[in-house]
Amino acid sequence: MDIGVDVGTSLTKAVAFDSQGREVDTASVPTALEHPAPGHVEQDAEAVVSSVGAVVRALASRLAEPVRLVALTGQGDGLWLLDRDGRPVRRAMSWMDGRASGIITEWERSGAAAEVFAATGGALFPGAQAALLAWADRAEPGSLDRAATAAYCKDMVFQRLTGVRATDPSEASMPFGGSSEGYSASALHATGLEHRAGLLPPVHDGPPLAALDAAGAALTGLPQGTPVSSGPYDLPACARGAGVTRPGDGLLIVGTTLACQVARTSVETTGTRAGMSLATGAGDYLRAMPAMVGTASLDWALRLTGRPVEDLESLLEGSPPGANGLRVLPYLAPSGERAPFVSPYARGELDGLSLHHGPADVVRAVCEGIAYAARHCLEAAGLQGRLTLCGGGARSRAWVGVFSAVLGRPVALAPGAQAGARGAVLAGLRVLGEEADEAAWTGAPVSAEPPRELVEAYDEGFRRYLARLAASRPLWEADAAAPAPAGGALRPA
Repeated sequence: MDIGVDVGTSLTKAVAFDSQGREVDTASVPTALEHPAPGHVEQDAEAVVSSVGAVVRALASRLAEPVRLVALTGQGDGLWLLDRDGRPVRRAMSWMDGRASGIITEWERSGAAAEVFAATGGALFPGAQAALLAWADRAEPGSLDRAATAAYCKDMVFQRLTGVRATDPSEASMPFGGSSEGYSASALHATGLEHRAGLLPPVHDGPPLAALDAAGAALTGLPQGTPVSSGPYDLPACARGAGVTRPGDGLLIVGTTLACQVARTSVETTGTRAGMSLATGAGDYLRAMPAMVGTASLDWALRLTGRPVEDLESLLEGSPPGANGLRVLPYLAPSGERAPFVSPYARGELDGLSLHHGPADVVRAVCEGIAYAARHCLEAAGLQGRLTLCGGGARSRAWVGVFSAVLGRPVALAPGAQAGARGAVLAGLRVLGEEADEAAWTGAPVSAEPPRELVEAYDEGFRRYLARLAASRPLWEADAAAPAPAGGALRPA
């Protein structure tokens, strides 16, 4: 058996796969986000490590066969500052954190953001490691002085399980364009972080591979010496697990992040300055547009209407396409938006509301707004071929239908429930030297063509969506520049 572990933003999952790629068993543990100040989003790194131990131990105890490999993936971006033993020197700053919004604005105005994009193909946003490092360098230099590594989530877990300090090409490619030859001097210079370059971990050609040490064995309950791989992180891991490798094919992850990716053969450093170019470790790349909108916006709508997620199907079916004229810009993340445009001050909008609208209309309008955001991202990323969906939102038949109609194309659903864990295992098996039939592991049927009349209606809705977005963007910036009202600032910290 092989175990894939996906350390998500709010849930740590472990999945056992047999040699044919079938999901045999799963275990999960929720993890908490902390909000110590407006715009600040943090996590307890020790609690995250404990969650990994809990899910692996629970899963392994139920397996009848020995574990051949533990393959790690997890949330990207953010800043996980560790000491020499891989233990946190402060709470981790999440990719959802907005405290560095002002630094992003500075870099946009100074040209630093453009320099980084030209060097790496990655657009900076408040939750990117570079922005949070720059914030800490100004506000908490002592934290950086105490740290030995500016890590990502899965790299922290890997060090705690094996004692090895390392990262893979997918994590290193954003934001400093790292490779096995080193990090981009241009990106470090543009962000003013050359003096902190020693905090960046060594980059391996592919997922780092090491043996479970005594501490890792005690945490997981597995035998010391069990192979552990680290990477790719969740976005490219999902693409690998969904079989998205042919140039032009795309993946839409309907999760906390609405992650849109298209397979490419080179780094994209021209065109719209947004998104990321993620190295896969095989000489190919993914053009990623991971929007901050996603299921978190849907969760907000469900809380607002007092309905559980189990009601999603009936709510979507209870309102017609177009949500009876209700329209949504779904930008609800405290740190704004990062794809397919960057605006630390992006905010959500709900318009067309009247006394005739009910909970179903609100929920459907949010789901349609998220689908429009997906189309915007996938078009910017250059989608041309087959599109595959995965993530929690892809479990809703009705919402998948909305995505298909808004995108005007059939879609495939990734096999199993955990594409990220599947992709991590496939990548880990490759570096371990074990053969796996990736086509069999990732095969998925394609849906029927969406109805033409519905596609045409959503084409018009998408044009209106883009027009509202264009009208709103200058208002967001103006609101951010305006003096705060009495009683406290309403803008991001």
